[in-house]
Amino acid sequence: MHGSDATGSPYAPHTDDERARMLEAVGAGSVDDLFDIPDAVEFDGEFGIDARSERETRRLVRTILGRNDDLTELLGRGHYGYYVPSLVDHLADRSEFLTSYTQYQPEISQGFLQALFEYQSLLVELTGLEVANCSMYDAATALGEAATLAERVRDTSGHRVLVPDLLLEGRRSTLENYVAGTDLAVDTYPTDDANVDLAALEELIDEECVMVYAENPTVRGTIEEGLESIGELAAERDALFALGTDPVALSLLQRPADVGADVVVGDASVLGLPTSYGMGLGLFATTEDYLRQVPGRLVGASEDATDRRAFTLTLQTREQHIRRERATSNICTNQAWVALRTAMHAAYLGPSGMVDLAERGVTRAEDLAERLDDLVGATAPVHDRHHLREFVIRVDQPAPAIADDLEKRGFAVHVVGDHELQVCVAGVPDERIDPFVAAFREVIR
Repeated sequence: MHGSDATGSPYAPHTDDERARMLEAVGAGSVDDLFDIPDAVEFDGEFGIDARSERETRRLVRTILGRNDDLTELLGRGHYGYYVPSLVDHLADRSEFLTSYTQYQPEISQGFLQALFEYQSLLVELTGLEVANCSMYDAATALGEAATLAERVRDTSGHRVLVPDLLLEGRRSTLENYVAGTDLAVDTYPTDDANVDLAALEELIDEECVMVYAENPTVRGTIEEGLESIGELAAERDALFALGTDPVALSLLQRPADVGADVVVGDASVLGLPTSYGMGLGLFATTEDYLRQVPGRLVGASEDATDRRAFTLTLQTREQHIRRERATSNICTNQAWVALRTAMHAAYLGPSGMVDLAERGVTRAEDLAERLDDLVGATAPVHDRHHLREFVIRVDQPAPAIADDLEKRGFAVHVVGDHELQVCVAGVPDERIDPFVAAFREVIR
């Protein structure tokens, strides 16, 4: 180090002479020659932003935000805007949480470590599996990690990962990126009326399959009825069964452990975060058999020198996160602050509150589907199944035109087909349901 050298610093310690010799070694005339930055984006020393006072800045930001459409969103499809209690914001915004670094030093991180341990415990209880990590980035990365785990732990000679044909494109794309550097290949199996086509799946699962992935509820809101059969088919072929879900759904639906799931993935930010348009919280739980193969971080409970209960990152060395050849994952961090918010929201609701929230997702979706089905020119739900939170509705008129007309009246829905829309009730205030039905009645006339 040349921290005392007048031409260096503790952070960029090289002297002018050292820099000149390195540039000569690589054949560059200057440090700038090492970078190819287009003129259009190269910083010229000026930001081009007028100086403003705090009051002027706040006024400008309010003006810009005021241009946003004031829409009631009935969107869903992986992003759910449940109401988040204000205490979650007040507690999670404490500086010791917001400014916390990775909890490598347990002697100064007991509070945060305990919160993460509670988050893991919540998922263990909901899934029935023995191990849950601190989190992944989102549901898509958790799915990718499940596939690479399957390749590591399964003794089968094949490399096929089977996913449903209804899998969200973003999750499929992320999974494809994950397996691009491995021998794994992603194949699709068909669905029937939005649920798994068991007969077709049975034909597709063979000794080449290392993992079968299913979701409950499905992306179209239906509750998967064949989970036990999927688990049995996977077990018979020695394939890993990965199930996608979320904490609210798990409060009401079958426990993954009870249907033979080996890994559970999904997005846990249905609790603790409003709709965040990309930001998520990937949940990852599995059996104790795969404890040493779990990606990401694990918090464990132990005792300190005075026999007091203490929490610490466990079963993984820091080396595992920074050396490629020893890593189980390329994710070297986690969504700790979001996991904290999820744990807070779940603790606020309690077991009965989480069940109530899930049950409301069933009854409200059913009630809204019945009201829309009474309208001439609409059929809801399309799938003759039980639903959670959302459902698909068929309309006689072109679906994009209906969605555009609804948006003009203050409502946003998904277009999922030429004549199909998807409607989600999660987080939608009760007082906005009647206006939505009235708007729908107007636009399908």
